Amino acid sequence: MHDVQTGILLPESFLFSDVFAIMSTVVAINTVMYVALAVAKILPKIYFSDFIRGRNRRTETRSIHPDDPV
Repeated sequence: MHDVQTGILLPESFLFSDVFAIMSTVVAINTVMYVALAVAKILPKIYFSDFIRGRNRRTETRSIHPDDPV
């Protein structure tokens, strides 16, 4: 009979080595970064100036209809 091992790409000792742990950590961080960028691209853009009332905001309307609410 033939001693065939199917499905084994790397020896088991490599899976517990420091090199494999570092490579898997880099892949995990890379995956999380791409997911965060994809989610940020889907969401609408947020302008922080909309939430902060600065001096550049007018306190009274300059409309041709001055009785309209601001």
